[in-house]
Amino acid sequence: MVKESKDKTETAIKTAFIARDEDGVRLDRWFKRHYPGLTHGRLEKLLRTGQVRVDGKRAKAADRLETGQTVRLPPQISLESLTEKPLRAAAPVMTDESLQDYVIYMDGSVIAINKPSGLATQGGSGLTKHVDGMLDSLAFEKKQRPKLVHRLDRDTSGVLLVARTAPAAASLADSLAHRDASKVYWALTKGVPKEKHGVIKAALVKEGGHGPRGRDERMTVAEEDADGAKAAITAYVVLGRAGDEYAWVAAKPMTGRTHQIRVHLASLGTPIVGDFKYGGKDARGRGELEDRLHLHARSIDIARPDGGRLHVVAPLPNHMKKAWKLFGFDAEYSTDPFERARRKK
Repeated sequence: MVKESKDKTETAIKTAFIARDEDGVRLDRWFKRHYPGLTHGRLEKLLRTGQVRVDGKRAKAADRLETGQTVRLPPQISLESLTEKPLRAAAPVMTDESLQDYVIYMDGSVIAINKPSGLATQGGSGLTKHVDGMLDSLAFEKKQRPKLVHRLDRDTSGVLLVARTAPAAASLADSLAHRDASKVYWALTKGVPKEKHGVIKAALVKEGGHGPRGRDERMTVAEEDADGAKAAITAYVVLGRAGDEYAWVAAKPMTGRTHQIRVHLASLGTPIVGDFKYGGKDARGRGELEDRLHLHARSIDIARPDGGRLHVVAPLPNHMKKAWKLFGFDAEYSTDPFERARRKK
């Protein structure tokens, strides 16, 4: 709800009231929704000078809004873009296709889909089909558009969470930022790691510094003090093996770097089957194995926005089901492999 008032100079001032479905949203993200043309730098200046206020008080971009609060909107901000309903935060390339066939869990706050391999999470150069552009198909009875809270590489399949409300998006984002979430990935590697379980600690840096993003982006292991390097940690457990040639590996990223699991497993001399970017020719599968990335976000355990824990498991994609059947691996395995590894120490 928006009302208009006048200050001493008769300049039009507007006040926005925070709706229930916007409770918990960061102030800068609220502005991004309603005023997509307002740059972050411009907003910061308005906040520093006190021209934008919350409940009459100075505020910061990272402050969380609460239902019923008021936001002072100075006349410098275009009034044309403000609406009673949240605007979409982006202008994604839309398609007529639906994500509903991929839904594996849904409640009032969260939807989990089993993202197929080959479908990008977000748009990029030359991409006309991606999850973000298909989110309207997951609105169901809600009036607001669902929001992505994390992402998966284009060729990685598995669990992808979508928030159904703004408060849920804020809650899930906080859980992910504060590591109150556990993700487990399954991979088929070419070669078997020497240790049955362990922790890989190897900093990663983008090759070429500020090189290309997207499918051409490539990471490499580096010293932690190298320019641009970021610490990266991955725990892993070998759950099965086919002789010395292939292994079923469960990987748990403790940090969230680009291509982290792929680079870390390749650094052991055991690249993921189908990962030609980091494994080269060694990543090629033989016989009935398809030359597709055999990496799957198997499960996620995260705090529910409304309390308690949410645990979602995604079935394997067809090309990995074929490999698991070929090697006699248990595609229905549901035990936490990292809990078992801890007990054996």
